[in-house]
Amino acid sequence: MEKKRLPVGIERFKELQIENFYYVDKTNFIKELLTGWAKVNLFTRPRRFGKSLNMSMLKDFFELGTDKEIFANLKISKETALCNEYMGKFPVISVSLKGMNGVTYEQALQMAIQIVRGEARRFQYLLDSERLTAYDKEALIALLREDMGEGVLCSSLKVLSELLKKHHGCEVILLIDEYDVPLAKAFERGYYDRMIVFIRNMFEYALKTNDSLKFAVLTGCMRISKESIFTGLNNLKVLSIAEVQFDEAFGFTDREVREMLEYYGLSDHYGEIREWYDGYQFGNVEVYCPWDVINHCDALLIDPDAQPRNYWTNTSSNEAVRRFIQESDKVMVRREIEKLVAGEAITKEVHQELTYNDMYDSIDNLWSVLFTTGYLTQRGKPVGDNFQLAIPNMEIRKIFTTQIMEYFKENVPKNGEALKEFCEALKNKNAEGVEKQLGEYLKKTISIRDTFVKKQMKENFYHGILLGILGFEDTWSVSSNKESGDGYSDIIVETDDGETGIILELKYAEDGRLDTACHEALEQIERKQYEEALRDEGVLHILKYGLAFYKKRCRVMSAADAKQQ
Repeated sequence: MEKKRLPVGIERFKELQIENFYYVDKTNFIKELLTGWAKVNLFTRPRRFGKSLNMSMLKDFFELGTDKEIFANLKISKETALCNEYMGKFPVISVSLKGMNGVTYEQALQMAIQIVRGEARRFQYLLDSERLTAYDKEALIALLREDMGEGVLCSSLKVLSELLKKHHGCEVILLIDEYDVPLAKAFERGYYDRMIVFIRNMFEYALKTNDSLKFAVLTGCMRISKESIFTGLNNLKVLSIAEVQFDEAFGFTDREVREMLEYYGLSDHYGEIREWYDGYQFGNVEVYCPWDVINHCDALLIDPDAQPRNYWTNTSSNEAVRRFIQESDKVMVRREIEKLVAGEAITKEVHQELTYNDMYDSIDNLWSVLFTTGYLTQRGKPVGDNFQLAIPNMEIRKIFTTQIMEYFKENVPKNGEALKEFCEALKNKNAEGVEKQLGEYLKKTISIRDTFVKKQMKENFYHGILLGILGFEDTWSVSSNKESGDGYSDIIVETDDGETGIILELKYAEDGRLDTACHEALEQIERKQYEEALRDEGVLHILKYGLAFYKKRCRVMSAADAKQQ
């Protein structure tokens, strides 16, 4: 039997059902929404957790003339009374503000005009309505114009609601997806204050003074301060990642992931998928990132040996993590980052209502941003506003360690004198001098700890530190994991005169016995004949170093030192 296709990048619910894509059934969300009803519902979730697909599902369920067959075999179809009352019974206005990403405010408004015009075109049949007056139809025509003014744009969703209610004789459902994207882009590009005013005015018309509204659903990543854009909106219900209600509506549960893996014959990969993509806690439920699970399953169906990788990170600049790492000059923050990377939890007060202007104002706000955007997740139940925060999984941990290394490399050149001493000591067979300078760097940088990852990954971290330092000598040739002799040496260096070669072999001392680890590294250099690659290049003067690490401690031993012991 032919398997259903995996819905990589599919955000339209109807397409997913008609084209026979695999679907993790989230239609109970409709029942929850109607039974836990509020006039205006704001759902905040991190990127790539199924917000847009759920919004498309709501549109397809409620909209007049909907194809009811697409829900026939799904959970919501069992709610017969609810379906009879609500399915296909309402005009639905559905817009996504994801595309409002102009470089300037004027460009962003032009994009907003295209979004509104696109939605208004769906309702051109109103121009033939006998229930609408000539003035009503002029109002619709104004929403179809390319040169729509800012005032018309601000009131556009309300006007469209009024026209639909007048024609159909029933209230309208309003869906606004990615409501905060225009604010994020405006903040990045310097027109935030103007965008705040525009969004506030549009939402006030559509959500606060709209008698034609049945209810509204908004989605976004951030919970923007009520005083900022939801002023006076007393009918707003915010459902964040901390809320128990709707905790299974976004993201995949463990059961859902197991069922998907079994369907595709990938159950053997459950452990790696759990380690890399699980670990988020929404309310009381632990969930996986759907984007990651679907993409990795797709990769495994093409190549059964495909390794887990970062799918989520490619959808963002990771600016929040970068800003967080930059705070590591403060010793307390550096220690907290190290604990997080080691898999520990940190208790912090979380402010879920922020403005973009506040996001990076303080380290306290940064903790809140990291939590709401999915770089950190909660562990256990919060006590008031105090949350136990942790890195959810290996994928996000990789984002942190990558940013740590980038920050280290950016800052290495600032200490030119120490770098020069390190390289001189290395070239002059001064193992003690190399160890001293390397130890100073380890004290200042964020280190990994031994409670979370495998030994090889720890060695990779220190490997990256050394490559960052060696990059200072731009006339040296530095090779990493180069095939040499009977294996692959960690680092091989040729100095600028081509007369001296340096072999560095790294070990992580799990037991803290640094001298023993250094000897093991030097023995490996000899056993696997790593010097052959240098000999083949005509390099006769070859230095060999064994380097051992344990947390923030290091030991450097040259081959000559080892022979004397």
